[in-house]
Amino acid sequence: MALDPAQPIPLYFQLKTLLLEEILAGAYGADGRLPTEHELIDRYRISRTPVTRALSELAGEGVILRHRRRGTFVNPHWLRRRPEQPEVRIVVPEGPWDALIRNGLPDEVQVNIVTVPRPRLHQALTHAVGEGQAPDLAVLDSVWVSEFAAAGFLYALEDLDGDWLRLEHEADFLAPLVAADRYEGQTFGVSAAADVAGLWYRRREIEALGVGPPTTWAELRSVAQALARSGMRHPIVMPGGSRGDETTTYVLTSVLASNGACVVSPDGVALDSRATAQALRYLRRLVDDGLMPREVVSYEWNRPIRELAAGQAAVCFGGSYETAGLADAMNVSLEELWDHVGFVAVPAGPNGTPASVTGGMVLGIFRQAAQPRLAMRLLQSVLAPDALERIAPRIGRVPPRRSAVSSPFGEFVVDLLGRAVTRPATPAYPRVSAQLQAMLEAVLTGRLTPAAAAGRTAEMIGAITGLPVLHEGAVPVG
Repeated sequence: MALDPAQPIPLYFQLKTLLLEEILAGAYGADGRLPTEHELIDRYRISRTPVTRALSELAGEGVILRHRRRGTFVNPHWLRRRPEQPEVRIVVPEGPWDALIRNGLPDEVQVNIVTVPRPRLHQALTHAVGEGQAPDLAVLDSVWVSEFAAAGFLYALEDLDGDWLRLEHEADFLAPLVAADRYEGQTFGVSAAADVAGLWYRRREIEALGVGPPTTWAELRSVAQALARSGMRHPIVMPGGSRGDETTTYVLTSVLASNGACVVSPDGVALDSRATAQALRYLRRLVDDGLMPREVVSYEWNRPIRELAAGQAAVCFGGSYETAGLADAMNVSLEELWDHVGFVAVPAGPNGTPASVTGGMVLGIFRQAAQPRLAMRLLQSVLAPDALERIAPRIGRVPPRRSAVSSPFGEFVVDLLGRAVTRPATPAYPRVSAQLQAMLEAVLTGRLTPAAAAGRTAEMIGAITGLPVLHEGAVPVG
């Protein structure tokens, strides 16, 4: 079919209509890949402008998905399903989540799984809801539960199977994860893995110093200094700014907790404290003394763990969820990984104890779901003890329920989880997280002093959440 410039209908709309008809007719095969912009320009002998607009509008309407460097694909969630073949539509981020779901898939359930990049997951889900095209089931960050629940996006799972929640979720899933899955007393998600923040380290480099893994800030600094003298390029690395996205907040919150500081307390925003400023000053001094590169402010979330794997760094702040990625980067099996690296709680500051933060990905069912009860059955099957025991060793994740934990590392994470804190649970969490990332970035770049950054960020979080700001009112020390 040719496009006709003589018609009163704009060329972009003609192309958009043509592509839509071809999509509905199944013209793009099993993988759903559309022609590139250049191919459409050559095929229809039109300029780039109408092609770009046609594709942009189809993407904005959720009909197609555009992946940088990979191409443009039909969005299978947009296509209408035949009633005689019901399926559960699922959105997952990149990582082990597709494998997790397929591992526990019941025979009678068909699935349609779309994978999106982790940094785009929040936007993809909220956009899908806005278009009325939300999936049945999604893997989402636990800190979005409050936001999505408050907005009415998610089912309270008590409405779908209260007995399972009482007899299995509350009885067998780890208590901190159960608490994190709730909003205003109801459960809106179920944790897919037990994740904690901590400190990764290379065994050979640390053991060569004749010391064990650090348990205090002073020990961590001493280890970093010795590593620097030995010629280590980057003794310590971490995601240090907004490009690190949620991993930056995850790590920063654990460092604050290790010095007895927190973002939000039961009484209000508690960030403006001596303990917070002391923690920020400690991280800034690591940069000033050449023990952590200044470039961490521009690191993406997984760059620190890649540097650790490559031997460019010896110590890395991160999460237990990075286990499989670290093994892949080091080209070793998950079993062999522990011969090369170790993982411990974040070392204690002067005013705290070794600390961690818990949080991770959960399975949630959307209110717009066409198959909510089928999605609930799938959730239960995917997270059954035997299914988790099968998949956990393959994907390097710790199961979220006691009955499925069997490895020594899993037992360690469970112990750490029992003493871990959580990130602020608020419907405004994405904006709170962005403020925390900006705070750390401002301190590490020297734009703000630790005390000024803590005070300013506390005020911003107070304005965002409507919570009172608690000022300690003393000059930070350390």
